[in-house]
Amino acid sequence: MMNKNQPIGVFDSGIGGLTVLKHLRKMMPNERFLYLGDTARVPYGNKSKETIRLYAQQCAGFLMAKNVKLIVVACNTVSANALDEVQDFSSVPVVGMIAPAARGALQESSNGRIGIIGTRATIGSNAYQDALRIFHTMVPTPHSQLHVTAQSCPLFVPLAEEGWQHHQAAALIAQEYLKPMIHDKVDTLIMGCTHYPLLHNLLSTTLPNVTLIDCGEYAAKISLEILTQSNNVTTTILPTHIEHTEYFITDTTPNFSVIAEEFLGYHVPQPQRVIIEPNDALPISTDIHSSEFRYG
Repeated sequence: MMNKNQPIGVFDSGIGGLTVLKHLRKMMPNERFLYLGDTARVPYGNKSKETIRLYAQQCAGFLMAKNVKLIVVACNTVSANALDEVQDFSSVPVVGMIAPAARGALQESSNGRIGIIGTRATIGSNAYQDALRIFHTMVPTPHSQLHVTAQSCPLFVPLAEEGWQHHQAAALIAQEYLKPMIHDKVDTLIMGCTHYPLLHNLLSTTLPNVTLIDCGEYAAKISLEILTQSNNVTTTILPTHIEHTEYFITDTTPNFSVIAEEFLGYHVPQPQRVIIEPNDALPISTDIHSSEFRYG
């Protein structure tokens, strides 16, 4: 039986998912969270789909062993390549990044011209493109036509982690990457990587009058909806001086707390280093389903 006071599990290949955690904590201030960053095996974007699925199942298995009531896959690469497997074998609801952001973008866009930026793995998977086209036929929108422009932006992640979002070099890189968005006159842009919210000012300066969609914000909204509908929102009010989140990483990174504080806006306690054992993995499915749209 699920208990309202069980924590919510969040995992990412590294630290970018902390921007998702920030939205979750803001929308659900009395919930407890477990954050797992697989820092020993980051990045996932250059791994095979089979390896990404295995890593994702191991991370989900670790969180389920901690008795979480919901899992948020705070990683676009996993959401694009392995969400089906995690959802199929998880005993609790699983929320990814793609479906919530795609629906949000369709609702926000006025002209149906939507841009997507992300890692090569995310863009190359076509997961956002497919989600937008599917939801465009399902969800009432103010526009009859849909035009999608996708662009991989591999240099944005190191710029965000190095704190170079205000550097002149960042402005030049953004102008180059976002040329297709300007050319295609997009009015809404999905930030398809959890690092990109740190570049919000850079993106909005390069693309003025374009609505930016933060995938973590929309995933947090869906997470709250799921827990509300199932009557599993905690009724316990946690004191403000109590740390609401336990942090786990799979490899010690000297700058984790510094970067985490920049991502979250507050001090983060020292994370616990954990080893994810092979038996934390769920059974690997060879079938490809379309359950990205199951929640959201």
